Amino acid sequence: METEDRLLTPGEVASLFRVDPKTVTRWAAAGRIGSIRTPGGHRRFRESEVRALLEGDAGAAASFESGSNPQ
Repeated sequence: METEDRLLTPGEVASLFRVDPKTVTRWAAAGRIGSIRTPGGHRRFRESEVRALLEGDAGAAASFESGSNPQ
């Protein structure tokens, strides 16, 4: 059974990756990180997906920022 995943704000994700919140928003707009929109139009990120990116690819933030494909 699935448990409800916590949703993170761009600021929370940015602090985990040590980047600016605008960078996280650009990643989402480019499709590099999955996001959902609140009814008010704000982006939110699934904590499990963010943690998987952090744990699975330690260089993800650097490769995202440089524009290279992390695959």
